[in-house]
Amino acid sequence: MVRSQAPAALADLTIGRVAAAAGVNVETIRYYQRRGLMAEPAKPSSGQRRYAADAVRRLRFIKRAQVLGFTLEEIVSLLTLDEAHACAETRELAALKLQGIDRRLADLKAMRKALTLLLRECESGSATGACPIIDALAAD
Repeated sequence: MVRSQAPAALADLTIGRVAAAAGVNVETIRYYQRRGLMAEPAKPSSGQRRYAADAVRRLRFIKRAQVLGFTLEEIVSLLTLDEAHACAETRELAALKLQGIDRRLADLKAMRKALTLLLRECESGSATGACPIIDALAAD
């Protein structure tokens, strides 16, 4: 989870080490900071910013949420809900995401069916003249 504690050995990380530990690019971290997904640590007068180990956990959370299809805006909401311990609202957001996936799957199945029919028509050789796929795409 996002809030768990990390060993002290990982509590003082450079942006490069955070990126490597999370499996992302340094520019990804900077982008997430600009988008409000991650805080940017203060820059000490002595040089490099230092990140706590929970930055790695947060990055992994963001990447896992993206794999599940959540947008960055939705991930901001998930992070806010996590901080508020709002499980019911988080479940609702996940349920909405699942409905969207189901709609996209239905659309993909319809596209697959249409293309399969066009390919069968094309392979049957019964079409005269122009390609049936081109004809179907050009039809009014």
